Amino acid sequence: MATTSKSDEQKATRQNSSNTSFETGTGRVLSSWSRQQKLTTGAGLATLGLLLAAIACSKQSPKPALVGVSSPAANLAMAAAQASIPTNAANPAVAESSGLVKAPAKKTTKHRPADVTYSDANYGVSFLYPRKAELISGDKMQRELIAVGDVPMNFTQPGGVAVASVALPGSSYAGTDFASASFNVNVNRGLSEQECSHFAFVDTRDGDGEPVDAEKVKVGSTDMEVTSTFTASAMKQAETKYYHNYENGTCYEYVLGLGTEGFATEGGIEPVNRDEVFAKLEKILATVTVTAKTSAGESGPVAEPAATGIGSGKE
Repeated sequence: MATTSKSDEQKATRQNSSNTSFETGTGRVLSSWSRQQKLTTGAGLATLGLLLAAIACSKQSPKPALVGVSSPAANLAMAAAQASIPTNAANPAVAESSGLVKAPAKKTTKHRPADVTYSDANYGVSFLYPRKAELISGDKMQRELIAVGDVPMNFTQPGGVAVASVALPGSSYAGTDFASASFNVNVNRGLSEQECSHFAFVDTRDGDGEPVDAEKVKVGSTDMEVTSTFTASAMKQAETKYYHNYENGTCYEYVLGLGTEGFATEGGIEPVNRDEVFAKLEKILATVTVTAKTSAGESGPVAEPAATGIGSGKE
């Protein structure tokens, strides 16, 4: 009996000991899991806090410029990419089409023609002359009597009328003995066609001092007679060419005159190229056109100007 009780007590003791051991182990397991969970949770919170702080700092602080980081090849690629992108500043057409920038209006430069057209309706004569030259015509021409003064008319009969005169600028041939050059137009309605072919003054520069017959020349499509004269003094020399043409019952006279300094001119002055001066005056002569009255009373061209390659313009 005593043995049985002792055995039961031992069993109870073992069971209590086992229960105690189980409770102790369970407590250890629970205690270990709670600590690990706390560590994991704390680490996660710490990581989340670091991420939030990094994001906040990146939003507040300016981004550093990437200078000197990329390679030369990367720089070339970036420059090419930027150049290929059209901008309003580099492409005015894009700016204009987008309406952001108004394109400035283009200024057109009007070039005035180098030559001007003179036309006289009363005598039906017109010609071109250099814009820089001086034109005298009409009442002013009659008052000053330019054609009858320095360069006289060369008709065989009186009745000549000065129509127009063109004087080249006095500075045309600086540094030479050039004094003046002019192109004059005179008319005489009192001459016959036969009389128009003669001149009151003719060239006398032949070997015997005899008058030289006038020459027939063609100016453009017009036949003309031409002669020349030359006079000289201590103060002035003058060379003149006269052209006559008979049109519409009128004798037209075209006078090309050149004046130079005389024999008394101080040394060191170069003589002007006479051929060059007369070539310029002959260009004016080559543009002369004469119009005639038709049966209906209208004007029509009867002489075509020569092709001289100079432009035309009207004042």
